[in-house]
Amino acid sequence: MDKIPMHAPVVEMDGDEMTRVLWQMIKEELIAPFVELQTVYFDLGLKNRDATEDAVTVEAAYAVKKYHVGIKCATITPNADRVREYGLRRMYKSPNGTLRAILDGTVFRTPIPAPCLMPYIRTWKKPITIARHAYGDIYRAVECSAEAGDTAELVVSRQGAEFLRTPIYRFEGAGVVQGAYNKDASIEAFADSCFRFALEEKQDLWFSCKDTISKTYDGRFRDIFARLYEEKYKALFEAEGLSYLYTLIDDAVARAVRSEGGFLWACKNYDGDVMSDMIASGFGSIAMMRSVLVSPSGDREYEAAHGTITRHYRRYLRGEQPSSNPVATIFAWTGGLCWSGKLNGNPQLVRWSCDMEKAVLQTIASGCITKDLLPVYNGTPEVVSSAEFLRRVRESYLSLSGA
Repeated sequence: MDKIPMHAPVVEMDGDEMTRVLWQMIKEELIAPFVELQTVYFDLGLKNRDATEDAVTVEAAYAVKKYHVGIKCATITPNADRVREYGLRRMYKSPNGTLRAILDGTVFRTPIPAPCLMPYIRTWKKPITIARHAYGDIYRAVECSAEAGDTAELVVSRQGAEFLRTPIYRFEGAGVVQGAYNKDASIEAFADSCFRFALEEKQDLWFSCKDTISKTYDGRFRDIFARLYEEKYKALFEAEGLSYLYTLIDDAVARAVRSEGGFLWACKNYDGDVMSDMIASGFGSIAMMRSVLVSPSGDREYEAAHGTITRHYRRYLRGEQPSSNPVATIFAWTGGLCWSGKLNGNPQLVRWSCDMEKAVLQTIASGCITKDLLPVYNGTPEVVSSAEFLRRVRESYLSLSGA
């Protein structure tokens, strides 16, 4: 059969451990037979990040700016144990953090619904989308240790002259201190993208933080959201029958658990990191979660929301065939290639992406699943290995597309 041509390349960012194995399997089984894949390739595996002093991650981020679409595999963020395990020169920062700092924008994560999967939280009937601000906060913070007798201060200088000096704490014993920041321009871009996405998806928008405690920092987020809503989006929301809600993060958690879902929940960077995993697990599996970073200029980076599946990788190295769920990684590829097709006037590529996603859901509905979905599957399924699952998806796609 003729392969679907691509009109422009996408940026491909390879990753680590079991997801790196799945990455190659997906390309060989589901993409290469049907698409003339064009990518600008970057190896973000931990060994190559170490060999390049992490320059490869920065290069990949700027390539996404150039080509407008990136597709990323899951990667390791090394801790002290990983530094020893891999013999690294240093403890590198999160690749996702680096990419998000350069691209800015908002990460949107949405569970992938399948009628045969029953959420752990039984009230949830519709997917909940998490919008995560992808800039600043603790991901760009500086921190240091303090000794007994040290005094920590927050100092802001304006054009070289001291402008503000605020005491933080005088340490009577050893401790730690951290300084984080954000920018009005980034917060406003985050809020704007959330309002626009809610309108596109016809979803109510919630925004939550903790301005009762963080009166200045979180208060700035609250005020920018409120101003944009009143000035730009209130009439549009009302015309669509949609609502905007600001509430404290703890209240939002309680509301979310009691809700039926079906809304967009905007969170600061760290809150979104935590809540997206909670939402994914509540719906059944973090491996059933779409994730896309949308920059203010419209560039997009698609990825799997989960990690590198270390435990399965170690079994794979022993010669086993683990039952790792590849769905989120498949949807990273289909999402990125679909967006490339839309940007470059390639309806064949868009149709392939849509049909492949339908084939994945059809495979699950037929009772063929990976082990992680067993507790939430409504029926008596067949648990298979990752390789067998991908083979069944290919069969479903061929049947669905008539290829």
